[in-house]
Amino acid sequence: MTAPDVATRLLDPLALPPFPDIVPDAILPALDRAIAEHEAVIATLTAERPGTFVDAWLPYERANTALMALWSAVSHLHAVADTPELRAVHAEAQARLVEHNMQVEQNRDLYEVFVALAASPDFAALSDADRIAVEQAIRDFTLSGVALDAEQRERFKVVSIELSDLSTQFGSAVLDATDAWGETITDEALLAGIAETDKAMFRAAAAANDEAGWRVTLQQPSVAAILTFAEDRDLRARVYRAFATRASDQGPNAGAFDNSARIARILALRHEAAHLLGFADPVAWSLSTKMAPNAGEVLAFLRDLARRAKPAAEADLDAMRTFAAQELGLDDLQPWDVGFVGNRLRQARYAVDEQAVRAYFPVERVMAGWQVLMERLFGIRLIPRDDVALWHPDARYFDVADADGAVFAGLYLDLHARPGKRGGAWMAQARPRLRDGNTIRMPVAYLVCNFAPTGGDAPSLLSHNDVTTLLHETGHCLHHLFTTVDRPSIAGTNGFEWDAIELPSQLMEDFAWDRDVLTGMSGHHETGEPLPADLFERMLAARRFQSGLFIVRQVEFAMFDLLLHLGTMGSDPIEVIEAVRDEVAVIRPPAWHRFPHAFGHIFAGGYASGYYGYLWAELLAADGFRAFAEAGLVDRATGDRFRREVLARGATRPAADSFRAFRGRDADPAAMLARHGLLDTAVNG
Repeated sequence: MTAPDVATRLLDPLALPPFPDIVPDAILPALDRAIAEHEAVIATLTAERPGTFVDAWLPYERANTALMALWSAVSHLHAVADTPELRAVHAEAQARLVEHNMQVEQNRDLYEVFVALAASPDFAALSDADRIAVEQAIRDFTLSGVALDAEQRERFKVVSIELSDLSTQFGSAVLDATDAWGETITDEALLAGIAETDKAMFRAAAAANDEAGWRVTLQQPSVAAILTFAEDRDLRARVYRAFATRASDQGPNAGAFDNSARIARILALRHEAAHLLGFADPVAWSLSTKMAPNAGEVLAFLRDLARRAKPAAEADLDAMRTFAAQELGLDDLQPWDVGFVGNRLRQARYAVDEQAVRAYFPVERVMAGWQVLMERLFGIRLIPRDDVALWHPDARYFDVADADGAVFAGLYLDLHARPGKRGGAWMAQARPRLRDGNTIRMPVAYLVCNFAPTGGDAPSLLSHNDVTTLLHETGHCLHHLFTTVDRPSIAGTNGFEWDAIELPSQLMEDFAWDRDVLTGMSGHHETGEPLPADLFERMLAARRFQSGLFIVRQVEFAMFDLLLHLGTMGSDPIEVIEAVRDEVAVIRPPAWHRFPHAFGHIFAGGYASGYYGYLWAELLAADGFRAFAEAGLVDRATGDRFRREVLARGATRPAADSFRAFRGRDADPAAMLARHGLLDTAVNG
């Protein structure tokens, strides 16, 4: 296919991305064409200054949608199928795109076109979506420095471009550090405690590296297997240290991927950008578009959670220490022992063996039950397609159809870990919902996880936590796919307050604790037997096992993020994280631990000064799930109401208003405390 043909397909917002054609050599020419076409639209708008929504906004929206059709596909490939060639082109393309976007968002003439539109007599008669799309654009222009003087505007643009580049570099360093480390084991005795399915994963990794034996890597399934099940303490310690020091001055490969300087520069630039816009710090800048009113209220919320959870966390730790000493001969519990000891204690206390649990969740059975849940809860069916271009054999594509058979969305799945793929799990937008006259584009999402690889001698078995992760990302996807908003900039998750963005995802997690749902997603990989009722009851009894430790750890991450960006405790991330641990932590990692250096959520993602949103939104999610529980859990009427009042509305109204429309009232904080077994502490504390 010729270069112009590739560019045409890449810029078509109505077509799915042609992944086999998105080779490094095709990206920059396509982007240059997209930018040129975007600039032409802006030039026409600023020259003619149209005064109607149809003439002023829709051309701008069409141009934005075409540009993002290209960039969403390129960014996705960078995340799931990275190569040195693609990375280099991605970095250059991203710099060009960020510079172009800053020029647009700092274009005062364009800004004035939209301000005039908002002030026009007919503006109030527009639909909520049309009005809010314009109003949010005006807000975003302001937050991009459009009102600054020429010198400050230029500086803000330079800072923004550098921040974007540093963010990409940070994520790439974590990926490189993850892929660079491995330990090949030739003595199977060192893998005592490891299940045969995990050994098969290690054998496959060794074979892929042209080695005999078993290769342990820093891919998430590999790390989890070692730290949870390996009886060899030294092996646990080596894996823990390699993982905990990735991309740092303490890491393997002599700090070759060290993110220290990037963190310092990112923080300095974020403060400079905030000050240019008139904010006291990056936190105030971030909260200007969120639910939370100010940093003080967020910190008070987090400290209150820590106060309630810390006694439970300390009891959790004491129980592990006692069990480790009495039952496992470990008198000095270390951080690399916590996962292993916790699993053994859980097994002893509740007769829940994590390896036995995983045997009931082969990925194929989980996904079949997942589709049944989607149909029961929302009346939707996923119809596989084999005529859609994909990027890897692991990937799949589905049409998403309503109960009447009408296809209204699309979904890509990519579930398994592999080299060159970013760790973690996420949802991303492939295509937004778009309706422009007779033009209709269905929303399409990517759902990406890093489950154990397929192939080799054993099936890909999921932990219960993996099942929960799948449902979490499903919630994000449904938020995008169910939108009925025709303006892409405020449809689905776009424009939605970031500290409420986890509402759908965390609500969906709770379905992983419904017996019928979980049984329907199970089937023993050898016998096909569904999850036994007695095992489920033991899992349910263990649900809040070490819940206190989980809460204080999440509070630790959130407080670190806020306090680091506030700057009141200095800018050294290690000093800040240690000070936060002094206040809230009960498990102290070693001094060489470098958690901040791989904290991609805040340095390479969208959670800077906003990681608290996981806990803030959980308050909404816990009470929202109660609506399903009150109606019998997998209740179609409640699912339809949640879809209509929250998932479909996008940012056409505040998240709090959407929650009230669904629940009939404000959220009850007690629901979140009860979710973690902390309600008695809340009442008596």
